[in-house]
Amino acid sequence: MLPMIARRLLALLPLMLLVSLGVFMLTGLVPGDPAVTIAGGPDASPDRIAAVRESLNLDSPLIVRYAEWLGDAVRLDFGQSLYGTTGGPSVVDDIVMRMPVTFSLALTALCIALVIGLPLGTIAGMRAGTALDRVSVAGTSLGIALPNFWIGLILIQLLAVKAGWFPAVGYTHFTESPSAWLKSLILPGMALGLFAAASIARQLRASLIDVLQSNYVRTAWAKGGSPARVVGKHALKNAAMPTVTVIALQLGTLLGGAVIIEQIFSLPGMGTYLITALLKQDIPAIQGVALMFVLIYVVINLAVDIVYGYINPKVRVS
Repeated sequence: MLPMIARRLLALLPLMLLVSLGVFMLTGLVPGDPAVTIAGGPDASPDRIAAVRESLNLDSPLIVRYAEWLGDAVRLDFGQSLYGTTGGPSVVDDIVMRMPVTFSLALTALCIALVIGLPLGTIAGMRAGTALDRVSVAGTSLGIALPNFWIGLILIQLLAVKAGWFPAVGYTHFTESPSAWLKSLILPGMALGLFAAASIARQLRASLIDVLQSNYVRTAWAKGGSPARVVGKHALKNAAMPTVTVIALQLGTLLGGAVIIEQIFSLPGMGTYLITALLKQDIPAIQGVALMFVLIYVVINLAVDIVYGYINPKVRVS
């Protein structure tokens, strides 16, 4: 396992270098001039704009600014927020402050997706072609088609405004009240997790149908194996390989989808921070959050490779 992990880590170095270059270059496409905005807008004097531009090092060549930024980013130092959007001393402190909110939301959504998607996919795969299977396929197709922000608005109207079961907006920290913390995450977690549940169910159903048609599974049935033993011990293990990939990709999608959901439910997470930074043209904050999202996604893929190595020994030597 260790050689495989070492190979994966070495392969990540050029990838992260290219990603950091892309993040740094793309932030230059943000409309407007941050120096003009910080200096006071279009009415700012040229001297004031020039002073701000010099303080932000915007007069240096692009390659020089990238090299300096990359040297700091390697140490997870993304600089200071241009506007002090949270009063934090640095962008990293702002991100660390909001990261638990975004991770709590993503993990809640993932748990909801697993609770719904795994049983639904397993039942549909075992009952392929039946009425239950057709209903599950229709349901998962609907779950994939509906946008999560629309689902969030419907959930707020039905379960928060009318039923009053959950708060419509806001976030309660776990240390203040664990029950209130969980309630504040249920609706956004459902809005974010239904798409992931549908994707997991469809992938597991397709994989399980293929595996159940394998010769070794037919042999297990012929020997009189019970459904729990044949499906649980033999079929699901092999059907889980592509499903693990989908689950990992969905976790990255959930983190990205949290940007909109956090806005709808007024959650103080990384997504809200990123949108605020975009609206204010806070370049260091935009670069820091974008690179942090990419870093998290890369770590998730590395974890998937490690899980593959445990599930399938052939991956360790590939």
